[in-house]
Amino acid sequence: MTVNMTKGQAISLQKNDGGTLTAVRMGLGWQAAPRRGLFGSRTREIDLDASAVLFADKQPVDVVFFRHLVSDDGSVRHTGDNLVGGAGQGGDDESILVDLQRVPVHIDQIVFTVNSFTGQTFQEVQNAFCRLVDETNGQELARYTLAGGGQYTAQIMAKVHRAGAGWQMTALGTPANGRTFQDLMPAILPHL
Repeated sequence: MTVNMTKGQAISLQKNDGGTLTAVRMGLGWQAAPRRGLFGSRTREIDLDASAVLFADKQPVDVVFFRHLVSDDGSVRHTGDNLVGGAGQGGDDESILVDLQRVPVHIDQIVFTVNSFTGQTFQEVQNAFCRLVDETNGQELARYTLAGGGQYTAQIMAKVHRAGAGWQMTALGTPANGRTFQDLMPAILPHL
């Protein structure tokens, strides 16, 4: 059963049987919004990029994105860059896989961001979402839908963080501006 998350909502990453999740996938999906023009409506390709920034005690120690597809320790892996979105008409256009059992103990938070590499604003995007999936069985655990468009080029979507012996996910949904994860670091830090 999927939890439709609202901004700031946190959920525990425990299985229904009480066990802990071992591997999750953060999926990102989007479509270009149609634009009305003189000769009807048309869409323009939008290149959104998913990134995962790994933090240890509020300090960034690694990042996974389209130019660095696997974390240095191998626990986090990006499946590849999608330059146009809408590939699955509601499916994941980019995914980041996290093997929670392999994440080094000093990593306490992983923040997931999305940014428009080509600089288009979120007013030009529709049906954007991020979702968390139990990678062992394909069950969707949580979904955060990006609504409202806006004059910004990025969003800090969610974070997965240690909570006792397990992990917890928090939907952040904070608009920001930047073409890369580096540009977003000042906006990420208040959420740690």
